[in-house]
Amino acid sequence: MSIRTRFSLQDTEIPTLWYNLNADLPEPVPPPLHPGTKQPLTPDALAPVFPMNLIMQEASTERWIEIPEPVREIYALWRPTPVFRAVRFEQALQTPAHIYYKYEGASPAGSHKPNTAVAQAYYNKVAGTKRICTETGAGQWGSSLAFACRLFGLECTVYMVKVSFHQKPYRKLLMQTWGATVYSSPSENTEYGRKVLAEDPDCPGSLGIAISEAIQDAVTSGNAKYSLGSVLNHVCLHQTVVGQECIKQMELAGEEPDVIVGCVGGGSNFAGLAFPFVRRKITEKKHYKILAVEPTSCPTLTKGDLRYDFGDTAEMTPLLMMYTLGHKFMPPRIHAGGLRYHGMAPMVSHIKKLGLIDAVAYPQTKVFEAAVAFARSEGLVVAPETAHAIAAVIDEAVKCREEGRKRVILFNLSGHGQLDLAAYDTYLSGNMQDV
Repeated sequence: MSIRTRFSLQDTEIPTLWYNLNADLPEPVPPPLHPGTKQPLTPDALAPVFPMNLIMQEASTERWIEIPEPVREIYALWRPTPVFRAVRFEQALQTPAHIYYKYEGASPAGSHKPNTAVAQAYYNKVAGTKRICTETGAGQWGSSLAFACRLFGLECTVYMVKVSFHQKPYRKLLMQTWGATVYSSPSENTEYGRKVLAEDPDCPGSLGIAISEAIQDAVTSGNAKYSLGSVLNHVCLHQTVVGQECIKQMELAGEEPDVIVGCVGGGSNFAGLAFPFVRRKITEKKHYKILAVEPTSCPTLTKGDLRYDFGDTAEMTPLLMMYTLGHKFMPPRIHAGGLRYHGMAPMVSHIKKLGLIDAVAYPQTKVFEAAVAFARSEGLVVAPETAHAIAAVIDEAVKCREEGRKRVILFNLSGHGQLDLAAYDTYLSGNMQDV
């Protein structure tokens, strides 16, 4: 009997609304605090950094927020993204589990990041912004924002974490192809970057440092705003097109997931997949196991403290209630650059505290072992970030085999790894080490 394994464009429509988990949480997320007064932040305090239309989304408790038609028109370049059943992977693992993945690598930038990049570029354009400044770790976010800014006629400046700037040169070239200006962070282009380099000329950089540089550039230039690719509420909001599509696609497949898996750095791709399912867990009492997967070298959810902390190293951002390793934490030079962040999205942190999700961490050698196993059965070479999710999927599938029971596992393949082959070379040549 043939197995239908793809559920895509002909089967579902692009969502017309974003879903806001804030509307259904059993208790509210603690508010962000002003970095100076330590009092709850007012919208006006964020106006130098973000346009007001995005600030209002950040603070919103509306359950559904309409997706503007110009955003949906651009989404149509690649959305809805397909859901595949990984039949050959199931066979390789000899598991009774059914494994499905949502393929976000289908976007022009190769990851889930354009879901919010396009939205943020649109709202900045409407607000009259001329230039957007941002940071990027592995480069998926920077390339996505460069792509989105090009479509809306905005200038784009990207501060790319130095270790990734050198590890992933083709991500930099992708940003430049779409017209962005890219700096290795810490850079000589900002006062804060120069300060860091004066203290440590060999500093490998971090997302916290790059965020500080991008914010400083935006607020001192007079014609720019800042944009963040993860962590904040409005970013998680925009990503919920992923989970909404998945719910309909799994219904078409005639199955409902028992286990839902996503990798986590700042939390955006995980939130995009998980939040619509968390809603069902809260409102319909579903018994999903929702698993966030992170690196052991940057174990925010599994070993961090839940407390107020800055989102950047220079202490310019609001204080956020989140699981954190401390904003001065300097992550090791692992290849999953998108997961090298000291803090976790406040909403992801909150649902972890409430017991609505679980978390696990893996070392990078096991992560790449999982990625190679997936590539050798399904053919897709995935991003190092996504490979963390696959490592957890393997463990869940092996449990099913050992227990002799079928479970349905769904994970977010948040990006392809075709620009990350240097990392695969390090692994396959036996030179990769755990940190």
